[in-house]
Amino acid sequence: MTETAAPISNDQLKTSNKGVVGLFQSKWINNNLGFFLYIALLAVVYIAYGHWTDKTIRSINNSQKSINDLQYEYKTVKSEVMKMSEEGEVVKAATPLGLHLSKEMPRRIKLESKTKN
Repeated sequence: MTETAAPISNDQLKTSNKGVVGLFQSKWINNNLGFFLYIALLAVVYIAYGHWTDKTIRSINNSQKSINDLQYEYKTVKSEVMKMSEEGEVVKAATPLGLHLSKEMPRRIKLESKTKN
């Protein structure tokens, strides 16, 4: 047994579309205007938050690159200073100035303290 669908008349088509068409009438839109504005505000806030987040991430990445560059520079300068502070390097730098290592042992200077009577 096969059932055949009855053809739909124009009156039935109009009443079935009335629900969908009813959604777009000005009265329904006016009643829900507050909700539409709320949704629009949420969309604007969501987009603004996305832009702010992207900007913050870019700033963090730039700061991280800058920190890495400064760390490399610090390590390079530190190693150069350690090399220059070795005794042999100090002697080489002082020789053109007329300074040289003393061959005598250093002497201790005693300071006499004055006591009140």
